[in-house]
Amino acid sequence: MTEPTYEPAEIEAGRKLFVGDVDFVLGVRSMSQLPAGNLPEVAFAGRSNVGKSSLLNALTGRKQLARTSNTPGRTREVNFFDAGGRLMLADLPGYGYAKVSKTEVEAWTRLIEDYLRGRVQLRRCCLLIDARHGLKDSDRTAMKMMDQAAQNYQVVLTKCDKIKPGPLKKLIAATSAELATHGAAHPQIMCTSSRDSAGIAELRAELAKLAE
Repeated sequence: MTEPTYEPAEIEAGRKLFVGDVDFVLGVRSMSQLPAGNLPEVAFAGRSNVGKSSLLNALTGRKQLARTSNTPGRTREVNFFDAGGRLMLADLPGYGYAKVSKTEVEAWTRLIEDYLRGRVQLRRCCLLIDARHGLKDSDRTAMKMMDQAAQNYQVVLTKCDKIKPGPLKKLIAATSAELATHGAAHPQIMCTSSRDSAGIAELRAELAKLAE
């Protein structure tokens, strides 16, 4: 698999979109609370503590757009952010682990499933995977659910600065081979690091293509 490449104009379009006005809209805990409107949406999903909030902060060039924490399960609702009136970003609760009641975890899971299956304007789900650990069973469960819902999703590897180039290359190859067996998976894997900004410009460019 070759690394995706982007023209300078695409990189600039992505920069303008994500470092412009990005405003918190609301956080919801039920489908009835979802924001109205028809802006195209991009969701960010992944295991607890995979780095969703850090990635959102890096994408938007902000330190506090999304709160970060070393405590898994901190995000307990779907948080929406409006990017310049052109794209809606949805930060989903982490799955796989949380120090809360089983009932609350089940409620989050149900909300995520209902959102991914029923949100008409959702253009893509970025499925964040920690590069140090690769795909886990909980990730495969999420992939199967999105396959069944015909919801397009793209793997975004996070924390790539914490793994050496050799193992990273092998991880990309193995992940790519597995994704080829999933009907709704986007073929390109994005490699990122919120710490040193690697891959951030490219991810912005990729997602900017989905904006109105």
